[in-house]
Amino acid sequence: MLGLIVKRILQLVLLLFGISFLVFMSMHLAPGNPATIIGGPTATESDLEAIRAELGLNKPVMVQYFDYIRGVLQGDLGYSFQNNQSVSESIVTRFPQTLNLAVASMVVAVIIGVPAGIISAIKQNSWFDVSSTTVALAGISIPNFWLGAMLILIFSVELQWLPVGGLNAPFWTIEGMKQLILPAITLGTASAAMIARMSRSAMLEVIRADYIRTARAKGVKKNVVVWVHALRNAMIPVITVIGLNFGFLLGGTIITEQVFAINGVGRLMIDAIAARDFPVVQGTVLLVATLFVVVNLLVDIIYAFVDPRISYD
Repeated sequence: MLGLIVKRILQLVLLLFGISFLVFMSMHLAPGNPATIIGGPTATESDLEAIRAELGLNKPVMVQYFDYIRGVLQGDLGYSFQNNQSVSESIVTRFPQTLNLAVASMVVAVIIGVPAGIISAIKQNSWFDVSSTTVALAGISIPNFWLGAMLILIFSVELQWLPVGGLNAPFWTIEGMKQLILPAITLGTASAAMIARMSRSAMLEVIRADYIRTARAKGVKKNVVVWVHALRNAMIPVITVIGLNFGFLLGGTIITEQVFAINGVGRLMIDAIAARDFPVVQGTVLLVATLFVVVNLLVDIIYAFVDPRISYD
């Protein structure tokens, strides 16, 4: 296990170098110039040249990249072109809202998806199976922006049951939980649908295995066979789906954060891209890549605990 962790950390370092290079070059090759955006329409050429010199944009691109990497290795992600605020501080300020939303969404997804998939497999071809499969297909197909808008219209505008407009209150308070409900349902619906489909497929495969038939033939109770023997062996692909979805959510959910006016990492990233704020874009992308690899590493570690047959030696 230690060898796996060390190997993944080395892979993470190489991956981050590759991603940082691609993002850096993509931002510099994309149309638009930060100096023009900062200077405005009335800026003269000398003004633009002064802005480029102040931001270091007048240097060769590779020199700019190596200066950036040198700063990253020292723990400095640079400063925003828009407000001269530290990129690290901006991310630290925004990330808790994205983390709260991602965790709440995955709780919703797991609570709905895993039981629905298991029950559908046990009651294959029943009305519940057909209904849950149809709902899961609808959950994957419905766009987040439409679902979020409909939830706001129904529960915030018409019924006035739940607030909307950012995550301003601490998540552990009643008000904070109320603010999380609608965006968590919006994000968790698609994940719940994928988890339900994967849970159903994995459980169907497991309950047809020889050792499950043997357990039933020996008189083991049905609930014990399903929830103890079958479920544990069916969880490996389900954990994979949960980990992948959680990694994506931690990277920032741009559309949902825009719909619910949540100042998270996704919204920070899209605003920075529009403003050609290179340091912020590069910092947020590095954060997303790091989180995704770390989540995948944690999923691999969980595999060994769920299924003792898995060995990384």
